[in-house]
Amino acid sequence: MHNIETIDKLLKDELAATETYKQALNKLKEDACAVESESLMPVYEEHKDAVSSLQALINRLGGTPAEDSGTWGAWAEIVMGGANILGKKATLKALQEGEKSGVKNYEEALQDTELPSDVRALIETKLLPAQQAHIRTLERLVDAAAA
Repeated sequence: MHNIETIDKLLKDELAATETYKQALNKLKEDACAVESESLMPVYEEHKDAVSSLQALINRLGGTPAEDSGTWGAWAEIVMGGANILGKKATLKALQEGEKSGVKNYEEALQDTELPSDVRALIETKLLPAQQAHIRTLERLVDAAAA
């Protein structure tokens, strides 16, 4: 049960990420920011893949996966709403902070000694490296927006 709760928390983070990226992509398309949209679409797709992977793990462990991001998603929506008003750079920085939070949550999950080896492997080989790559992508985009 404990493992399902841990994975479900990570799932909610990924659901919030997909919701947030969808909002950001819509805003960037409205603002005709083609480079940013093109760079962020693979990140959005990777978060959707992470959602699928985590849902499958929870199902396999006999749990019922979360269907929405809960309070974290509501908070992300508020932050993105403000960032969208402030512009492209603020939007990118808000996404970057979300990715950093995701890294922290994955690292915390890895501290759990009861985490099954297959879940640990998924985090170590796929999910955490993806989050770290997303941060680097966003750093490049923020730097370009500042130039």
